[in-house]
Amino acid sequence: MAKSPPTPLPPAWADQLLGVFCPSELQEELLGDLYEQFEQQVTQLGESTARRLYVWEVIRFCRPYLISRQLRALTANLTFNSSISFLPANMLRNYLKIALRSLAKNQVYSFINISGLAVGMAIAMLIGLWVWDELSFDRYYQNYDRIVQVAQHGTVNGETWTETNLPYPLATELKTNYPTDFKRVLKAWQIQDHIVAVGNDKLSLTGEFIESEAPEMLTLHMLKGTRAGLREPGSVLLSASAAKALFGDTDPMNKVVKINNAMDTRVTGVYQDLPHNTAFHEVKFFAPWDLYVSANPYIKEQGWVNNFMHVYAELQPNVDVDNVSTKIKDIHLKNLVGNTGQLAFNFQIFLHPMSKWHLHSGFDKQGNNTGGLIQYVWLFSLIGVFVLLLACINFMNLSTARSEKRAKEVGIRKAVGSMRGQLISQFFSESFLVVGLAFVLTIGLVAVSINWFNEVADKEMAILWTNPYFWLFSLGFILLTGLLAGSYPALYLSRFQPIKVLKGTFQVGRFASIPRKVLVVVQFTVSITLIIGTILVYRQIQYAKNRPVGYTREGLIDVRMSADDFYTKFDVLRQELMNTGVVYETAQSASRATELWSNNIGFDWKGKDPSVQADFGTLTVSPEYGKTVGWQFMAGRDFSRDFSSDSSAYVVNEATVRFMGLKNPVGQTIRRDGKPFQIIGVIKDMVMGSPFEPAYPTIFFLRGPLNWINIKIKPDVSAADALPKIEAVFKKVVPSAGFDYDFVDQEYGAKFADEDRISSLASFFAILAIFISCLGLFGLASYVAEQRTKEIGIRKVLGASVTNLWAMLSKDFVALVLIAFGIATPVSYYFLSNWLAAYTYRTDLSWWIFAASGAGALVVTLLTVSFQSIKAALLNPVKSLRSE
Repeated sequence: MAKSPPTPLPPAWADQLLGVFCPSELQEELLGDLYEQFEQQVTQLGESTARRLYVWEVIRFCRPYLISRQLRALTANLTFNSSISFLPANMLRNYLKIALRSLAKNQVYSFINISGLAVGMAIAMLIGLWVWDELSFDRYYQNYDRIVQVAQHGTVNGETWTETNLPYPLATELKTNYPTDFKRVLKAWQIQDHIVAVGNDKLSLTGEFIESEAPEMLTLHMLKGTRAGLREPGSVLLSASAAKALFGDTDPMNKVVKINNAMDTRVTGVYQDLPHNTAFHEVKFFAPWDLYVSANPYIKEQGWVNNFMHVYAELQPNVDVDNVSTKIKDIHLKNLVGNTGQLAFNFQIFLHPMSKWHLHSGFDKQGNNTGGLIQYVWLFSLIGVFVLLLACINFMNLSTARSEKRAKEVGIRKAVGSMRGQLISQFFSESFLVVGLAFVLTIGLVAVSINWFNEVADKEMAILWTNPYFWLFSLGFILLTGLLAGSYPALYLSRFQPIKVLKGTFQVGRFASIPRKVLVVVQFTVSITLIIGTILVYRQIQYAKNRPVGYTREGLIDVRMSADDFYTKFDVLRQELMNTGVVYETAQSASRATELWSNNIGFDWKGKDPSVQADFGTLTVSPEYGKTVGWQFMAGRDFSRDFSSDSSAYVVNEATVRFMGLKNPVGQTIRRDGKPFQIIGVIKDMVMGSPFEPAYPTIFFLRGPLNWINIKIKPDVSAADALPKIEAVFKKVVPSAGFDYDFVDQEYGAKFADEDRISSLASFFAILAIFISCLGLFGLASYVAEQRTKEIGIRKVLGASVTNLWAMLSKDFVALVLIAFGIATPVSYYFLSNWLAAYTYRTDLSWWIFAASGAGALVVTLLTVSFQSIKAALLNPVKSLRSE
């Protein structure tokens, strides 16, 4: 018997918070009302929304006069006890006044403390916003915890790959045979760009052809029409931005929209654009799956062998994802064996929950879900904590380093009766004042930099000014930072003994500087580790970008064949393009030059091991494809229209030759499903998949579907000159289609988008970490130089040179940086080696990366310290010794 779901409850901490503010005689009645309202909101709005509203109601009740009332009641029941430390308002004002005077008196140190904390807190806040955005991905969808994508693991020769392309009959099988597990099962095509036209106006919009229950599954917020609008034949749902772009201020409802110059649709609804941190956020229209099938009837003819479409599903309530995955895992394999009579692959179907689509999308070669972007979430969370820690270390070091300046103040306060707890309260109040001032500056820094940060991180984040959670978080952030920064100085300064201080016998112990040195080592260990990591990430990206790709990307453009006229008029189009004088060659292919969308089985060749299960990437091309993209032949020849036999010929890449173990491949026969094909050429490996992985064994042939046009601009012609002429030809030959093109070098560069973002962010954080560390180092160097002024004067009188004095003042700091380098090197080596291991095609972790990072940190340290050291060394000894 299934267990009933637990009754939703409001957050327990909110009840506890209410208990602090609410008088005891009102608590029972107030909580009863709040719980009743909570239950109603759960039914009407859902549990998560009801919990947020409950917290907001509690916060609204927390008024200052209520806590004052509680405190008065508390103090009325307490007798005075010297061990209890109270902080009356007049004492707090006094502490703040002293703190402000101290800040004004020591402006350099105040600037270092406030600016360092502000920068550190700003970085932590930006990272916090980014982490929140990542962790809340897809939570916009009300049913996100029950939405899944059906995927599969395929295993061949001991290696497993994971894909979301699935056979056509699978969705029907799941829908028919597992109704108790699936509430909805939806067929869908790949999300891609389409030409959308209203009259003569055409736009390229990203769209999704999907079955009609998608709006309900995704809980689209409809601005016009209803979610049921997609059930109507020939319908289309537009996003608000797409409707605005296509129709302006005109009502789009029931207007005709043509998709890909072939499918006439009628607008039956407009939905609110999906947030940026959601799957499907790039989708600007949803159209019925049946409409796409009617325009591409070959889809229905596909069986269990070809994997080409996507399947999404919504589970029934209280159904476990893993249990359903176990039930359905062998569906594809059983049907494949039944249709082919042989075991070609070991396929396993599984469900990938929406909660894991974004952050847990990575799978290794054993099919294990190894993570994904979640690794970067934890990495940057750690960086944010460390950068904030660096700023707090500055405050700790400068506060304790100047302890002699505060010793008499502490001694006098203790002599007149101040308890240590009161002194700790004083120093904490100073800490919170500095942190509070820094936070004001932090808000300004975040407000100024968030647009730049969004651009670098590819986000649409904003400061949540009206969100109570933001201000609760900010308050907690200030308290945490104040406690972290002020704890060590408060405990250290409050322990001074008044007798020694007032007698003048107080001296800072020889070991008093050790904690400061340890903290400096921590600062530079973090900074050097970030530098090493930044250099390695940059090198890995450049290494992959500069690898040979087997073709020429420059001047190559891809155009999707979005209209029937492309298929019937290609030869005319090609000839007209060649006549422009700006085009070197034009070809057709089944996919972009940077993608390989199809893989197939059923290949056999002489010497093949019967136990080896062969899987090859396959790409249909026209005879001019090799010349267009710039194939680099290792042996044999290219396809040619002069040889009719080329319709039964293959061009293969080096990876295919290696996999097959062919010594003289040209002229040898490969059989596909029993039909013979002759190898006529071998080309260098084309990088068509991930640039961080080896090239896939790929076979090129002439017979098959062609969906893309590839155009090579002449090397001596600029794109700016060529594109208008090419567009004019398209308008002349295929006026029904738009000239929607992509540069291949930009498509290839887009493969590095995630790594480029990580590299940019890591560089930014590393620079600011060094800046914060140097701020603290500058303050410490200034203090050391001030403390040793008389010693420097005596040494100068005795003949010490400026160089000698500079070396004396700098050596301690250099030693600390060298220690930090010694710690950072093995730590960074361990973590970065593991990071690199995730890439098959990777750079080396060279020794010079560590040496350069250490040398850079050392140079920055010397530059920071030298200013104060040389300034002190150049001081006239008469001034420093005249009072002696």
